Amino acid sequence: MALLHSVCSVPIARAVRTRSLTISSSSRSVSIASSSRKSHAPERVLLGMSEEELQQLAVDLGQERYRGKQLHHLLYKRKVKDFQDFTYLPQTFRNDLQESGWIIGRSPVHRTVTAADGTIKLLIKLEDSRLVETVGIPVEDEKGSVRLTACVSSQVGCPLRCSFCATGMGGYSRNLQRHEIVEQVLAIEELFKHRVANVVFMGMGEPMLNMKSVLEAHRCLNKDIQIGQRMITISTVGVPNTIKKLATYKLQSTLAVSLHAPNQKLRETIVPSAKSYPLEALMKDCKDYFLETNRRVSFEYTLLAGVNDSVEHAIELAELLHGWGRGHHVNLIPFNPIEGSEYRRPYRKAMLAFASALESRKITASIRQTRGLDASAACGQLGNEFQKSPLLQDAENQLSQEEVALSC
Repeated sequence: MALLHSVCSVPIARAVRTRSLTISSSSRSVSIASSSRKSHAPERVLLGMSEEELQQLAVDLGQERYRGKQLHHLLYKRKVKDFQDFTYLPQTFRNDLQESGWIIGRSPVHRTVTAADGTIKLLIKLEDSRLVETVGIPVEDEKGSVRLTACVSSQVGCPLRCSFCATGMGGYSRNLQRHEIVEQVLAIEELFKHRVANVVFMGMGEPMLNMKSVLEAHRCLNKDIQIGQRMITISTVGVPNTIKKLATYKLQSTLAVSLHAPNQKLRETIVPSAKSYPLEALMKDCKDYFLETNRRVSFEYTLLAGVNDSVEHAIELAELLHGWGRGHHVNLIPFNPIEGSEYRRPYRKAMLAFASALESRKITASIRQTRGLDASAACGQLGNEFQKSPLLQDAENQLSQEEVALSC
């Protein structure tokens, strides 16, 4: 299965603050984020709520509990995006929800870009007019059945600034709220008219810097949208203390840790945030994670020609992994070109030699199939100029589709 990996590392996140400026229009108020940054203020959002929470909301608004169950069905089964389509519910209940300030929590798809292999990148326009990217990856098996993977983002941009990743180069605005993560999966299902089977938190951002929203979205994807925990992967480049914290939840999902180098010195040049999280400490946390959850950690390794892709690097990586246990698996990810980067993708011969060196030392390795390259939707390629500064109405009117494509 081809998984899309766009992990962006972050030096450990600074607190970011933002004020919101409200501009009146003839029909409604539009919230535009100012230049100072912070997490988007939480609202009363239905998407992301559990069936029990929706039932309690119905009771609080003077309705029978079963109305909350109907609301749950409308949100997660019928995937309704507008109150006027809540036809199962009494008009009074719909009015009360809106008058109480509740919103559904679905954002418009600003643009889609389709690759020749069927991969589709979606640019979703959030309420504060920033664009976040998510990717749908269809994979057809030998029997002709299609499995659809959703590669979802956890932040608008990324503060970790991994040197090979377009997201980090584009800057950072804020964490996504739980509904802004969940809606990415629903938007992909709607576009493909097919159920999502796998979810990978490998889009824009560092999931461990937004653990609260990521875990809330994980719960919703599993319990409400009914995607099995083992079909969900959470990726991280490593943020101190977060792997320990994640272990306490004992998820059955896969934890994928992005190494990208077999030693601390080289890793710091590729992943700047590694300076605050030594490789030895990261590997110890991975070992402890396995002991706590009985779920082995998967390791990601982006191959950069002439930087970290030699057989000697592979031997060093095998020694590192053996020092912390057995049964490891490494996903090798060929570098995908991004604007402004001097890195190059290794020749296939070099990638095969790297994988062979790992395999001969009893480390299972696989080379990830590149998907969505011509749509800038492949590993490390997600990023746009409106992840940091909001897309204002004037700019939106002036930009042609071609211009937007060039900025993605």
